[in-house]
Amino acid sequence: MAQNEIQITRPDDLHLHVRTGDALKSVVPDTARQFARAIIMPNLETPVTSVEQAGKYRQEILDAVPEGIDFEPLMTLYLTDNTSVETIKAAKDSGFIHGLKLYPAGATTNSDAGVTDVRNVYDVLETMQLVDLPLLVHGEVTDPVVDVFDRERLFIKEILAPLIERLPKLRIVMEHITTSDAVDFVMSASDKIAATITAHHLLMNRNAIFTGGVRPHHYCLPILKREEHRQALVKAATSGNPKFFLGTDSAPHAQGAKESDCGCAGMYTAYNAMELYTEVFDLNNSLGKLEGFASTYGAAFYHLPQSTDSITLQRQDWKIPASLPLGQEKVIPLRAGESCHWTLTNK
Repeated sequence: MAQNEIQITRPDDLHLHVRTGDALKSVVPDTARQFARAIIMPNLETPVTSVEQAGKYRQEILDAVPEGIDFEPLMTLYLTDNTSVETIKAAKDSGFIHGLKLYPAGATTNSDAGVTDVRNVYDVLETMQLVDLPLLVHGEVTDPVVDVFDRERLFIKEILAPLIERLPKLRIVMEHITTSDAVDFVMSASDKIAATITAHHLLMNRNAIFTGGVRPHHYCLPILKREEHRQALVKAATSGNPKFFLGTDSAPHAQGAKESDCGCAGMYTAYNAMELYTEVFDLNNSLGKLEGFASTYGAAFYHLPQSTDSITLQRQDWKIPASLPLGQEKVIPLRAGESCHWTLTNK
């Protein structure tokens, strides 16, 4: 008999973009309604590179949380070629910064200030290992001659594997993995290595970008991959292996910025994130594994206490709005105008 309701410890979103300004005010409530905490990405138009900037950004997020909801933003700093050892020590001492994000320069939205060569930051990474501050990586090479579908695989081989060999005690999260290569690598690595998996990479393969024409709202980076890779991600997420945990990579862009001659990469999934993840686990007869993936494994990896609150989801179809407000503009959520098959009871 099908299970029609599930209650789990309030989950954490361990990879999230909320932008800033009016856009932030529009999207933060969607996350706070579902999640206890979220790892906040630092790739704003002006990257968050200092403890002072991160503190101000954290307060901006807290100010946008609806009254009566307890939500904690977990801040990160943007790693650049010029990040100093002193910045790492200050970040650790702050108590509210939980990692540094490595964007290879040019890899994704607002990543032009990213690291041009990982060798430029070895001293900083050594300090991160010393103070036990996690490194969060966007795992793609950026060489323009490399096929976009091969960038994750080559990043693992050329950058990540040598880095781990050099710094074996550095905690590393490989963000938004998309390939069986990444699954195999994480599974074979030490317990210092983990990965986040998005709902959209669990639900769709690269055909979704071209169904009925070019679908700009299905364009993200890392890009959707072949069906065999999607299946490997689903197997990892539903396996009960604590190396894999929830990170939406929800990335709001205005409708016009997506539907342009050079559209932005990213999908907005924060609005219906837990419903989408629950659907994946339900389809794979693994609802009993959802709490670990969503609420337990990531908190343990980040050395966070377990949430004492809970959420409840029920099997119930509901229609996703065609669009949502994003400041003075609109954002198109994943599955806009279509149905989700589970719903949060507190919507």
